[in-house]
Amino acid sequence: MFILFGPALSGFLLGLSLIVAIGAQNAFILRMGLLRSHVFWLCLFCALSDALLIVAGISGMGAFVDSNPALFRIVALAGAAFLFGYAGLAFYRVFRPQLLEASSAKPVSLARAVAICAGFTFLNPHVYLDTVVLVGAFAARYEDAARIAFGAGAAAASFVWFFCLGYGARILTPVFRNPRAWQVLDALIAVIMAALAAKLLHSALQA
Repeated sequence: MFILFGPALSGFLLGLSLIVAIGAQNAFILRMGLLRSHVFWLCLFCALSDALLIVAGISGMGAFVDSNPALFRIVALAGAAFLFGYAGLAFYRVFRPQLLEASSAKPVSLARAVAICAGFTFLNPHVYLDTVVLVGAFAARYEDAARIAFGAGAAAASFVWFFCLGYGARILTPVFRNPRAWQVLDALIAVIMAALAAKLLHSALQA
């Protein structure tokens, strides 16, 4: 059993390194965590989505994704449009500041929140390159049970990160009682989304 700890730890550290960087998905989970809106289900959705992609990667789907530039281009264009749209909404919120707390924020339905989260997750082709191709490549170094342990470690990193981010966000609640803090957060989200959209658009044109 101890012999599987090494691959599992390697998978956990790799998975954590791939998802900790601030991106569209993390920014959305942070915002919903601050609003205390559907936190459990959104964190679970993100973690399970990563786990699904990791399973695909260690099962050999990485080579298929890596060898289909046309598929990459289609997903990149769709993702860029989606992110530009969300960036526009975030910029709109910046100029309409209001006091947002869990008790006073306008509720968002679970279905809509999951749909937005799904867009951030599956319309980002770099998610496939990182999670499926890269994790798949590292997992290929292991065999049988060790490969499964590596994948389990990588998936565990997603569960730990998203639930810590979603529920840890409420620690910042006192800061976000100030509408100015929400303006700063939404401005940051808008810049991140626009930058990622521009990057995806450039990647699609270069593919």
